[in-house]
Amino acid sequence: MATDVTERTALDSVVVARGVRRVFGEQVVLDGLDLDIAPGEFVALLGRSGSGKSTFLRALGALDPDVEGYLRVPAKQAIVFQDPRLLPWQKVLTNVNIGRPDNARTRAEALDALAEVELESKAKVWPRTLSGGEAQRVALARALVREPQLLLLDEPFGALDALTRIRMHGLLEKLVAKHRPAVLLVTHDVDEAILLADRVIVLTDGVISLSSQVEVPRPRGRDSREFVALRRRLLTELGVGDQPDAR
Repeated sequence: MATDVTERTALDSVVVARGVRRVFGEQVVLDGLDLDIAPGEFVALLGRSGSGKSTFLRALGALDPDVEGYLRVPAKQAIVFQDPRLLPWQKVLTNVNIGRPDNARTRAEALDALAEVELESKAKVWPRTLSGGEAQRVALARALVREPQLLLLDEPFGALDALTRIRMHGLLEKLVAKHRPAVLLVTHDVDEAILLADRVIVLTDGVISLSSQVEVPRPRGRDSREFVALRRRLLTELGVGDQPDAR
């Protein structure tokens, strides 16, 4: 029997989720969610507060033992949260290398990762001396030094000011283009999703209610016809309407 399109997609995917369900008490947060993510694909996940975005990311990251359904994810993955979660009693280089063997090779790789995020000069400083943007760049270096097949980003720029967010978007694009992991970005920011992702999906009542390829030419401008049209479509799906700023 010939393999159908759905089966072929699943076989080729880095992430395969089928019938993923998560219930907290009597509240159904994820209700039979299905999703495939291809190798190197950047997917942004939007949804209202409480829609299950972070719950699904935690399921992919094996951080929730009570999730139901079928999940296939790569063993090599890394997660970056809104809080950089740096160890304050360890210097920056050690934070990047945390959880890896401590030897000359891994320290050199960690230093290279810091150079990629333009923080090589901060290798020997304490995390408390870093700005918010710098701390998040260290968190990205810590994730990417592991060369993950899947990079999970849970609103990593949500606590940063607008100018720092713009700089971080450019840096993330550069890093993803170099390392080519599959990426799932959870965000409230519609513009951020369109600027960065290959595909944007909207989570509503625990299931995917919209999935759209981002057919906006790079470099992406917020005033392009394609950007404006997709933004309007996503905001409508989110029930926001075409507001000037929707995060």
